[in-house]
Amino acid sequence: MSTSPEQVGAPVRAASRSRATKETSIDISIDLSRAAPPVVSTGLPFFDHMLEQLGKHGGFALDIKASGDLHVDAHHTVEDVGILLGETFAGALGDKVGIRRFSSMSLPLDEALVEVALDLSGRAFLHYDVEFGPETAALGNPPFEPQLAEEFWRAFAHSAAITLHISLKYGRNPHHVLEASFKGVARALREAVRIEGTEVPSTKGVL
Repeated sequence: MSTSPEQVGAPVRAASRSRATKETSIDISIDLSRAAPPVVSTGLPFFDHMLEQLGKHGGFALDIKASGDLHVDAHHTVEDVGILLGETFAGALGDKVGIRRFSSMSLPLDEALVEVALDLSGRAFLHYDVEFGPETAALGNPPFEPQLAEEFWRAFAHSAAITLHISLKYGRNPHHVLEASFKGVARALREAVRIEGTEVPSTKGVL
């Protein structure tokens, strides 16, 4: 039976990080080398649901515990989780030896279709083409404004130092659109972090 490089002596790719400010307190751990049910608690049930999709469909162990000034706004919690999640992901990814690096996919969820492309490049960039009208209702209680998803992805992409493109092809239901985007990024990350070689996938020798 053939064995993939990921199975032969592959190092454990895991990291844990904590971040505390006057606005939020967050602890995150990621293990890219194993799948496990995600454990997420941010005080924002809809955001929890989206982050659970990231761990589940990304195929990695994810534990997020966050508390923030939700009585002021959800923005601080969402952005700070994105910042720390990106830092933790980068820590777990390590030196990127042997990774696939690039990935793209189209992910449907009922009437919604989202396209995702990413590069674990070491260069931070986000293109986010997912628009919601000003009348779009918030999701969950406490409320998660759909526009906050862009702030999350920007914080994540910049802290993780990845190039990330998320584009909505079509869709009407905000829940479906956001869930398709989180699942799409998750599946793309799952492929991009896969070990398929023994060298850093760059002509420069580093990423």
